[in-house]
Amino acid sequence: MRKVLIVDDEKNIRLGLRAMINREFPECYAIETASNGKEALARLADNIVDIVITDIRMPVMDGLTLLNRILEMDRRPVVIILSGHDNFHYAKEAIRCEVKKYLLKPIVRDELTRTMLRLEKEIKQREQLDEQLIGLVEQREAFRESQLSYMLRSPHLSEKELRSKLQGIGMEWLADGFQVGILQYMGTNQDVGHADIQAHLQLEIENASECCRARRAHIWDKENRLVLIAEHRELFQHLAERIARSGYLNYSMGLSVSVRGAAYLHTAYQEAQQALKYTFLLSAPSVVRFESISQKSHEFVLPIETIKKIANMLGTDRDKEMTGLLMEVLDIKTLDQFHISYLEGVCLALNEHIFNKVFRAYGCESIEIMGLFNKAQDISNFTHYYEYFRGVEGLLRRLSEYIRSMKTFHIDHKKMKKAVQYMKEHYHKDLNMTIVSNHVSLNYSYFSQVFKEYTGESFVNYLKMLRIDRARELLVSTDHRIYKISEMAGFENTKHFSRVFKDIIGIRPQEYRDQQRVMCIWNDCKTDCQ
Repeated sequence: MRKVLIVDDEKNIRLGLRAMINREFPECYAIETASNGKEALARLADNIVDIVITDIRMPVMDGLTLLNRILEMDRRPVVIILSGHDNFHYAKEAIRCEVKKYLLKPIVRDELTRTMLRLEKEIKQREQLDEQLIGLVEQREAFRESQLSYMLRSPHLSEKELRSKLQGIGMEWLADGFQVGILQYMGTNQDVGHADIQAHLQLEIENASECCRARRAHIWDKENRLVLIAEHRELFQHLAERIARSGYLNYSMGLSVSVRGAAYLHTAYQEAQQALKYTFLLSAPSVVRFESISQKSHEFVLPIETIKKIANMLGTDRDKEMTGLLMEVLDIKTLDQFHISYLEGVCLALNEHIFNKVFRAYGCESIEIMGLFNKAQDISNFTHYYEYFRGVEGLLRRLSEYIRSMKTFHIDHKKMKKAVQYMKEHYHKDLNMTIVSNHVSLNYSYFSQVFKEYTGESFVNYLKMLRIDRARELLVSTDHRIYKISEMAGFENTKHFSRVFKDIIGIRPQEYRDQQRVMCIWNDCKTDCQ
């Protein structure tokens, strides 16, 4: 629904125009009114208005002054002038102010209707043109970004090809000199997207001096970082000063050296990437220039043997010593001395000799440990070095604890197997949990807990079942008397044996023997008949 603002100092005219428009165009327009130009400007400041219908002569602020103020607006409504005077001066001012229609009072309804229909058509045409223009601008910008992205990722392009492509996207100014900066968001808010970052950085760029902002371009790379190319180093200096203010601009930036000529575009991009990597070693958003890191030493030996020592300590009670070795491997002074490939190599070595090895050997059912493991695999999952160190240290501690539990489980499993075997061999003797727990060298209470986890039964119930199973065999396979079988199965007396047997089997020992013998005779008869 379009918005119309009627401005006239006479209330009856305002109400009459509103009624006329609503009657001719029901539910098409939301109409507001104002009694003078000053009041109308207040309405325009608070609302987006499509059509203004205004009188010329009004107190406080007249219509011509209002028209001139409307001309200063970024989004101007279309204007219809109302006047009781057919004055050439007014008409000339109306033309200058891009007024769409000059209507004389009293208003003729048919003329107003025709004017509103014509304005609606013009507004729609303007909206369509605006949409097409926006589409063309977006297409041009998308083409520019795709071409620039391709050039940054294609070192094989000749200088001639580069110049041609840069000319096609209006960036031939690189021949006069440029610098590349890559900015990475360092905040903790994961919901911050391209639009937020771009709006924030655009605001900062607008605060720079006008000469710094003239020639520049940007793209987003696949790591969600903003690659900024600019002619003036002062623009990057401005951003660096903003980043240096703690918490003011929450980004880190890697900067290439200043170069001249299209042939250096890919090289400058690589320099900015390398410089950005070194911001990882700093605890706060920062700026690293390629000049400051270009001489870092590549003459290093990865501490593989120390990393293997850490791996050997997992599952022991030497966590403090293990952390000490990790601090040696990831010593910040050592990392700062060498090229960033040293840290990358250490990360790969930790993965190969510790984390991957542990998971191949033991597996892991803990979702939490798996999450830590997946994150520690790549330093790019961390904001800075200290976060990475804490992540690796925490994972090592959890893995060590996990391996200890696995070793304990393995030892306990072996001891429980030995305990059960001992019970099967000595069930007929005076046997209790103290004797068996001592036999496998485990604390009485701990043995009770682990035994139940291993067998699913308490010690007493498991021993009863062993003895009852042996008694059932003897009842069927021998002619021994009940008291003798009770004794052979390890029961104290016949009465206790009979009670336990009935509780578990459901019938007395003699009834069980008689039942089993009848079943045997029946099975023999069936075999003879067949």
